Amino acid sequence: MISEKMKPLVNNNSAIRAMFEEGRRLASIYGAENVYDFSLGNPNVPAPEEVNQAIRDVLDEEESTFVHGYMSNSGYEDVREAIAQSLNRRFETDFGQGNILMTVGAASGLNVILKTLLNPQDEVITFAPYFLEYRSYVSNYDGILVVVSPNTETFQPNLKEFEEKINEKTKAVIINTPNNPTGVVYSAETLESMAQILRDKEKAFGHPIVLISDEPYRELAYDGVEVPYVTKFYDDTVICYSYSKSLSLPGERIGYLVIPPALADSKEVFTAATIANRVSGAVNAPSLMQRVVKRCLDVKVNVEAYDRNRNLLYGSLKEMGFSCIKPQGAFYLFVKSPEPDEKKFCDECKKHNLLVVPGSSFECPGYVRISYCVSYEQIERSLPAFREVAKHYGFGC
Repeated sequence: MISEKMKPLVNNNSAIRAMFEEGRRLASIYGAENVYDFSLGNPNVPAPEEVNQAIRDVLDEEESTFVHGYMSNSGYEDVREAIAQSLNRRFETDFGQGNILMTVGAASGLNVILKTLLNPQDEVITFAPYFLEYRSYVSNYDGILVVVSPNTETFQPNLKEFEEKINEKTKAVIINTPNNPTGVVYSAETLESMAQILRDKEKAFGHPIVLISDEPYRELAYDGVEVPYVTKFYDDTVICYSYSKSLSLPGERIGYLVIPPALADSKEVFTAATIANRVSGAVNAPSLMQRVVKRCLDVKVNVEAYDRNRNLLYGSLKEMGFSCIKPQGAFYLFVKSPEPDEKKFCDECKKHNLLVVPGSSFECPGYVRISYCVSYEQIERSLPAFREVAKHYGFGC
């Protein structure tokens, strides 16, 4: 009954989701407080009170048929203009409402821009480790995902291999910074080098190569680390943004695309992306949440809570003998497995009711992802279990 295209997706359903379901099973046996689920990137910090107040104010102050009605497929003009002006203030850009397309979160935004750009067999490059749904998104439009192997020293992009893998079929490149699963922020030096490679390849092959920057974690950065704005480095850039993490609204599915005026054929791309937004079935971004985010453009989630979690978990695991780099952003630790097959390490963790995600889910075997978007108390309760795992591997904890 189901299509041939769907069969491999069903057979290889997300390990992350499978781990989440395993967590529910274990919680029913041992009690939720005794199961330490670090599998999902689901924000545990509440949405700011300003968001809740904005919802009430929109419903009280704006006409019901307007708030709950249709609008342009690209979103409300006043919302798009407000976002554009906010970005201009923050990053010294020159955007207007004609450069902002409201989307049903970042995932839908990525699908919209890929549908807009890709012809069958076009290639899209990304860097391992990466959010594995990228492969499905590219496949949706009969494109081919080309993966650059990881630089496990720093987890900055492997630019030498990147340059070698660009060819005449390359239509786009997807980057994700701050990165899921590593927490690494791509440096200005990295982005400038990447941009120069892309400019040279555009000239060599005679067509634009679009750099798609997937930025749901932009606002989650620590220790004063700057997250560079990618349009400042490369003209043919599209930004994909979401409020899922920045305002703790993952279930509301609200985000936007930035299609800058400097992008080749910018107006044509914007028109096509607006139509792609409609024909993909999204039609338009959620109306109420568009009205809400307009009122919350300067509101920030409690990043300090994630930072506190990061410091506790990172410091504790390093002290026990585990190897990992300190994340600069997002809310993940990417920990080196004590044995070559990280799935066996995940199984050992599961014996102690610790649920972590194998790095092969991000095409980076030999590592595991630990999400610290959980309560501080859960991390504290989990530390004895992590110590038992460390002892199993002979660490001097």
